[in-house]
Amino acid sequence: MNKLIGIVTLVILSGCAYLGNAHYNEVFGTEQAQQRIVSHTTGEGANFLQNVKPVLDTRCVVCHGCYDAPCQLKLSSPEGIDRGVSKDLVYDGTRLLATTPSRLLFDATTTEQWREKNFTPVLNERVQTEEANLAGSVLFNSLVLKQSHELPANEILNNEFDFSLSRSQTCATMGEFDQLAGEQPHAGMPYGLPGVSRDEFNHLQKWLKAGGKMAHIDPPTEFELEQVKRWEAFLNQDDLKYQLSARYIYEHWFLAHVYFDQKTPDNFFKLVRSSTPPGEKIKLISTRRPYDDPKVNRVYYRFLHDRSTVLSKTHLPLKLNDEKLTRLYQQFIAPEYTVKSMPSYKAESASNPFKTFEVIPINSKYQFMLDEAELIIMGFIKGPVCRGQIALNVINDHFWVAFADPKKVATPAVGQMIMQHEDALELPAAEESNAFPIANWVKYSALEQKYLKAKVNLANEMFKGGEHLTTDLLWKGDGHNKNAALTIFRHFDSATVVKGFIGQEPKTTWILDYALFERIHYLLVAGFDVYGNIGHQLVTRLYMDFLRLEGEQNFLALLPENKRDKIKGQWYRKSPPSLAEFFKNNREFSQPSGITYKTNTPQKELYALMKEALSPVLSEHYDYKQVPKSLSAINAMPAKAVNLLPQLSFVLVKQDDDSHKAYTIIHHNAHYNISSLLNEDGQRAFDEDTATIVPGFIGDYPASIWYLNNEQQVEAFAEQLPMMQVEADYAALKTKFGIRRSHPQFWQYSDILHATAKKYRGVEYGLFDYNRLENR
Repeated sequence: MNKLIGIVTLVILSGCAYLGNAHYNEVFGTEQAQQRIVSHTTGEGANFLQNVKPVLDTRCVVCHGCYDAPCQLKLSSPEGIDRGVSKDLVYDGTRLLATTPSRLLFDATTTEQWREKNFTPVLNERVQTEEANLAGSVLFNSLVLKQSHELPANEILNNEFDFSLSRSQTCATMGEFDQLAGEQPHAGMPYGLPGVSRDEFNHLQKWLKAGGKMAHIDPPTEFELEQVKRWEAFLNQDDLKYQLSARYIYEHWFLAHVYFDQKTPDNFFKLVRSSTPPGEKIKLISTRRPYDDPKVNRVYYRFLHDRSTVLSKTHLPLKLNDEKLTRLYQQFIAPEYTVKSMPSYKAESASNPFKTFEVIPINSKYQFMLDEAELIIMGFIKGPVCRGQIALNVINDHFWVAFADPKKVATPAVGQMIMQHEDALELPAAEESNAFPIANWVKYSALEQKYLKAKVNLANEMFKGGEHLTTDLLWKGDGHNKNAALTIFRHFDSATVVKGFIGQEPKTTWILDYALFERIHYLLVAGFDVYGNIGHQLVTRLYMDFLRLEGEQNFLALLPENKRDKIKGQWYRKSPPSLAEFFKNNREFSQPSGITYKTNTPQKELYALMKEALSPVLSEHYDYKQVPKSLSAINAMPAKAVNLLPQLSFVLVKQDDDSHKAYTIIHHNAHYNISSLLNEDGQRAFDEDTATIVPGFIGDYPASIWYLNNEQQVEAFAEQLPMMQVEADYAALKTKFGIRRSHPQFWQYSDILHATAKKYRGVEYGLFDYNRLENR
């Protein structure tokens, strides 16, 4: 037997062949879940944290980090590693019925439970010997397969490699691995990237050979634990006013990465619902949505230490301190209102925040959202809806967002109007996770028209006395809050939101009021179920059409009355008949603008006036005018050259002291309109594409990485990039200045990229995701 195991080990280590499915149980015994998590204070735990976790993070988690990781393999936490892989897709735009969620910590709590849900191991779960731990590990065999089939150096990889997000996934078990290796010899890990270094391989091999023991990161500090205690005390008081306020706060912050007033926090926390009160061990309440019925008598809001690796694509940092605690008291507890009973958790009411939180003053709710507007909007950018072109083709590639002043839109008259029409503000999540798109589109179209009619009637009544809208309508951040002006970039199937009016003047802009802001959150964040059926996903996307139009309409109201239709017509060229009919049936704001325009380009004038009005709070963190002159020509690239660019390109420029400056080139895809659900290519205005280069890092999914060694290379790169005409020109530039995914030193440059990003982003830093790296 020992001889056989030795032969098996030699075969695997050589990377030449693998055992077949029928022999594994015979040679190593049947699979049985193992207890792998040990204390961080043990030798095995320290080895994992010091030698193994850094390799997994920088070489594996960059592709295997979250919902959209291939085969659901999440290597960013011990629980994810132990859970293993699944052949089921999380993102499936074709399923007719909602599927069962598979969220770590929530939908199963033990490895045995994950096995019952058809997750298969990547670590050996048969007999625990050194030989078996290597021979029976999918993770180890994937690493060996890569070592024995390295990539061609710095070349465009052939059709054997499929890097599309919708590619078929093998998700091989150990018994299936021999077939995978035979059919796809380049399927080793990291997939489509160079293998790990010899030292890194040795660390992983030693760890796996010893049984793959894992430890969690160090526990929170005493300071952090004290802060948790104070905040949990505030959120869990018995008074119904506190309970309702805590529910509202939770439903808006449940995605946030909370930290406690430190520039470089040691830890992050997630606000969760628990069936146990503060002081006891957290028992998570597992529901699809944050407002679903918890099925307990009392919900407690607790802070769970998030021990996973921080990923840029899901990182939503939120600082809590004494100032914020006081602010929440002033917003939710100090105002005079009475909560007589807690609202229902039934879907038809819980999905409608205007019903659920009706007694809380509108001004309180709106100010709360405005205080962290970037975070709230980032929820639909970085939340579960973040992956997929169909989910995001409802927004333009580049637009600005401003907000209506609470003093003007959180008035008693507005509150009364919303209360009278709260049924018309019903959201698709009321249908839960299984919906039928066509019938629901008709239903919600009628409801939206009903609400807009009431809103426009009120606005026309409010301004009939001679006062008209000017930039005084805009919330100015209370003189200090940079959340007052935001920019959203769409990158085809991902997106980014940042503070400030960034880049050139966009095609459109949104101005959000309270009801619109709230509905966007409950539509795309609180109410969106990534595990829902195709109908739920399509209805959500179709409803967002209405909300986008409403935000744009608020912006149009500031423009000259006789120019609004023409400007909107330019935004929606070649629109489908259904949208034209919606415009026709929708009564619009009929009052003239209060702004005196002096030119024939009023939208350009309005942008200048908005910048002037918000200048004290405009963030200049990503000011494209601060890019060095040598690179600034990229901002005016001809469309033909822009068409060749990927969605996001990161540029690293080496400095004399060996540090690096960073820039992001963003490709803006122009559209005739964005009202077509499945025919985006047919609506593309390729001749109108533009690009913006900004200092620092925008986006979480780099498609291209450029490395420039000196100023001469910077000038050559900036000169040649706008001159591109065909794909061959791009490929030549990539060979000269780019770091292809097949570059022999790819991981060395990846480390430089992340080290530079950490300096630029600070508390906002997280690992980038490489699933969208191009192969060009």
